[in-house]
Amino acid sequence: MLKTMQKHGVTLALFAALATGLTAVVNALTKGTIEQQAVAQQKLLFDQVIAPDSYDNNIQNSCVIVNDSPLGKGERQIYVARKGEQPVAVVMEATAPDGYSGAIQLLVAADFSGRVLGSRVTEHHETPGLGDKIDTRLSNWITHFAGKAIHGQDDPSWAVKKDGGQFDQFTGATITPRAVVNAVKRAGLFAQTLPAQMANLPACGAQP
Repeated sequence: MLKTMQKHGVTLALFAALATGLTAVVNALTKGTIEQQAVAQQKLLFDQVIAPDSYDNNIQNSCVIVNDSPLGKGERQIYVARKGEQPVAVVMEATAPDGYSGAIQLLVAADFSGRVLGSRVTEHHETPGLGDKIDTRLSNWITHFAGKAIHGQDDPSWAVKKDGGQFDQFTGATITPRAVVNAVKRAGLFAQTLPAQMANLPACGAQP
């Protein structure tokens, strides 16, 4: 009986080792492909918020980090678009913390004069049929920020129409669009401060 148990134990151990080895091999073979696909998907998303012909650098490799900023708590990545080595705009990771069903993650592009170039929601948990219209798969609402200028912190136009602003709210759902409008506005205003601090911001992946 003991020998039989030992035999089965050895067999199971061999199978476990073989499965682990195969998993490691598959991971090694597919890691590069997965990373390439992630880079390609990110580039497609960037192209939705900033025109590719407005810059001439590899924006994905021109990344800096800010912490606990108007973009949100914790670390946020900012991708710097350059034209002839001159910074002309940024693509920023931002958070609207006050969505109806929790935080809404955004990508916001803006130049340094207060003009929003584009924005997209990258993650949300808003109510289907109501607040989820911030998603481009369901509505083009989020695209209406492109080309809009922000004239200071007190610009009254940067609000939903219910609050006297220029942006539509959703029928039965005002909290979600209000949160997104405010987050995009904060990001656009923050972009105006970046040229003065860009040289002091750590690069993405840099060791502390």
